[in-house]
Amino acid sequence: MSTDPFTQEIVKDALIAVGFEMFDAMIRTSMSPVIYETTDFAVGVTDARGNLIAQGNGVTVFLATLDTAVQSTLLHYPSPGDVSPGDVLMTNMPYEGGGTHLSDVVIIVPVFVGGRLIAWTVNKAHWTEVGGAQAGSVSTEATEIYQEGLQFPFIKLYEKGRINDAIVAVIRANVRLPDSTIGDLHAGVAAARVGARRVEDIVEKYGVDTVAEAMESLLDYGERMTLEELAKIPHGVYEAEDILESDGLGHGPFHIRVKVTVKNDKVTADFTGTDPQAAGPINCSFTGLVTGVRSVFKAVTTPDLEANGGCFRPLEIICPPGTVLSAQAPAPVSLYYEPLTAAMDVMWQALAAAVPDRLPAGHQRSVNATYVAGLHPDTGDLFVLGEPLVGGWGAGLTHDGDSGQFCCANGETYNIPIELLESRYGLKVEQYAFHDDDGGAGQFRGGKGVVLDYRVTSDEAYLTYATSRSARPPWALRGGRTGSLNKSQVLRSDGSIETYEMCTRVRVAKGEVIRLTTATGGGFGDPKQRHRHLIQADLKNGFITAEQAARDYGFVPAARAAARGGV
Repeated sequence: MSTDPFTQEIVKDALIAVGFEMFDAMIRTSMSPVIYETTDFAVGVTDARGNLIAQGNGVTVFLATLDTAVQSTLLHYPSPGDVSPGDVLMTNMPYEGGGTHLSDVVIIVPVFVGGRLIAWTVNKAHWTEVGGAQAGSVSTEATEIYQEGLQFPFIKLYEKGRINDAIVAVIRANVRLPDSTIGDLHAGVAAARVGARRVEDIVEKYGVDTVAEAMESLLDYGERMTLEELAKIPHGVYEAEDILESDGLGHGPFHIRVKVTVKNDKVTADFTGTDPQAAGPINCSFTGLVTGVRSVFKAVTTPDLEANGGCFRPLEIICPPGTVLSAQAPAPVSLYYEPLTAAMDVMWQALAAAVPDRLPAGHQRSVNATYVAGLHPDTGDLFVLGEPLVGGWGAGLTHDGDSGQFCCANGETYNIPIELLESRYGLKVEQYAFHDDDGGAGQFRGGKGVVLDYRVTSDEAYLTYATSRSARPPWALRGGRTGSLNKSQVLRSDGSIETYEMCTRVRVAKGEVIRLTTATGGGFGDPKQRHRHLIQADLKNGFITAEQAARDYGFVPAARAAARGGV
């Protein structure tokens, strides 16, 4: 059977729309700000074999976690009848398909039409709590995964429409925020079921064979468009290396190495030579590496095309097992996003020389994930704040870097609004501004990082924080200057200041301040070539100081020059 191209396009667009409706359903039904405000989740549809068909907005680096979760599900349930209509499966296993860290829980729903498995709908969301040694289920001190929370090894949450109450009871008994955690679980199920119903509606309208054919056509289209763009990238071998400063336990630095080979019909990203996995939680599984590499590959080929599995057919990823990018169980992985983002950045750096019109200089690179826990001053209830932080992106071939943006791993994520944050948590936001730290000078300037101050309003609170780019700054291009660094500080009531790149459960007393500073991106081009009106605007906006203008750009404002007896 061959469907006419007009009907195929209609069906393909309808399938893509399913992802967006699932996205909205998740936001409207979840209970945690990290989901409904930050949008730390992703939703999508795969075909019966687990090929990605459509994915809604959300976290960029979940781009290889929806389809691979389904592919691993098929390995766990390989025989006909193992999965039935009404089943809902659940996983957060880091070392199998769909895995990142335990806090990212995947909900999977098979879609049957007339007894035939036609598709899967998938939701992957960050739960604020999955148990473990520390509030928020993230620690910079973990030495094995068992300290990081509950593991759900592709279990059936629902079987033929009936919920497994024992699983829900186990979760409720092992997390610090049971109501919101169970609420987010049901929100994930609701979003996946919305997607399943929409796929069923499409099949009912157009027929199973037409939908299956449209899915295959969509995958072929993704591959075809990617190959067209790949042909525009200069062929060759591009290499880069960078570091992760620490694993949280005092070990490091850890080297990340990549060799990217670009051919007419294929890109190979080879991470051989990357350092072995760490004792601390600065590890990433191979699935995490795949999703990071896919994100960069998509950025340099078809960033405007909705993602599907066909887009990644020309991509090969190589990394020997047991590195910080391909860690093996039971290595701790709660900070997986730092090595993942470092892998993205090093591949980005390798390719930037080849496609400077598509990739800017280095950015803050870190999620800068910050967790603050304590008892709310008004209710006495436990609160756990968890959110990523914005920073500066690198400058590009024709423009300054973006300021105050999330790192490349985060994608369509957002801040928790200050009004909501101050009402839900025992904190007051006293400062949230761009800073004027050194770094990022160039013909085009790196985007600015931010400084964010939380004053503790509860009797006490505990800070857990992890970053990279704390010693080696964001890289520059073509004579630009490197950016600045990420850090956290605690401003004590006695006037002392403590600085951390990684910490777990640092006690902060009422009235003391947690200060978070994110990096400015790298510059592009010789700073002496920067237009004077841009330097004047930077001075006016407080992005640079007069001293920086003179030192980096050779620019002295007229009034200051006259005061010194200059022209």
